Amino acid sequence: MKSLITFLVRIRYDAMVCNRLTDLLSYAPPPKKGEVRVFYNIDPEFSLVAVAGLGRECQGYDVFEQMDEGKEAIRIASATGCKALQKMRVERVFVESFGHSESAAEGSALGVWLYQEKKNVKLQKVIPTLELYDDCDWTGWQIGLQKAAAQNLARQLMDCPANMMTPTSFAQNAVEVLCKSGINVEVKVKGWAETQQMNAFLAASQGSCEPPIFLELSYYGACKDERPVILIGKGITYNSGGICLKDCNKQRYMRGDMGGAACVLAACRAVAGLQLPLNIRALIPLCENMPGCAAMRPGDIVKAMNGKSIKIESTDTAGRLCLADALVYAQNFWPRFIVDVGTMTNDMKHALGASASGVWSNSEALWEYMLAASMHTGDRVKI
Repeated sequence: MKSLITFLVRIRYDAMVCNRLTDLLSYAPPPKKGEVRVFYNIDPEFSLVAVAGLGRECQGYDVFEQMDEGKEAIRIASATGCKALQKMRVERVFVESFGHSESAAEGSALGVWLYQEKKNVKLQKVIPTLELYDDCDWTGWQIGLQKAAAQNLARQLMDCPANMMTPTSFAQNAVEVLCKSGINVEVKVKGWAETQQMNAFLAASQGSCEPPIFLELSYYGACKDERPVILIGKGITYNSGGICLKDCNKQRYMRGDMGGAACVLAACRAVAGLQLPLNIRALIPLCENMPGCAAMRPGDIVKAMNGKSIKIESTDTAGRLCLADALVYAQNFWPRFIVDVGTMTNDMKHALGASASGVWSNSEALWEYMLAASMHTGDRVKI
């Protein structure tokens, strides 16, 4: 079954169907932003046609929100339309560009994605094939699909149950996904961390039966002599809080405490897929923070890789210990700059909610680049 998602009264398509689309839309006000209407049997070629509204506020860059509202409206509209058709078990959807095919592709692919790996095959929903309709910007469409595929990879890793996404399982996923993309993946085990004197990282992992793993990913899109960009992701695959145990309501979501690692892995895949001309070295310390008999205790003192001593006030802060050694190790590569990503504190959620990500930076230039990128992607950042 083929279906089409189109923008509010697309003139050329409406002319093809003898203005039937206009006639049907005239019976009610036009769909608002995030709303969709589905019509049947308008066109012999398409059994269903979804009309998605972009909203009146689709006016481009919004200074107050610090975001390109036009691109965000396109992502929302394409996602809403595709999800409406997906509910009807459509297997193939043609999406028009809405004036920006990259945003349309990204929104569509993000909208139809579902985590259903562990479901019975008979209960799994159809993920429709997405194709560009009536536009020549094939390059922009492919870029949007690459970006969406990377984001969906991060979502898949974070949604996986903690017993199926241990440090070893995460490393296996990284090898399977990244090696075929031309990224070199080095899996370093506990013995290597001991030789590097990563005692802070090892302290965070010593309460769990799952062995810690340190992932090192290398992508060379430029001359190998060019200084790399370092990405570091917090990889606590399950954070119980250790001896300072979290309450049950919080523990339900702690499988997602490796969100930083998932984002870094996904970013590497996107960079390789887009063949960007830069060198990247990604460092991902992976472990579980559990209250075992050998777990670190409040008041313990450990010595980090650079020789500095760290007093552990709360065992719930295992991510900081992992990132401390990873940041020291990153200096060995003489990087252009370092970006570390992690779910560090609930205070950020209280301050910004789900509307933006908090950023700390000692480089004004790097912050300006991040802010400019966030305006176009819709993933806003605040400093």
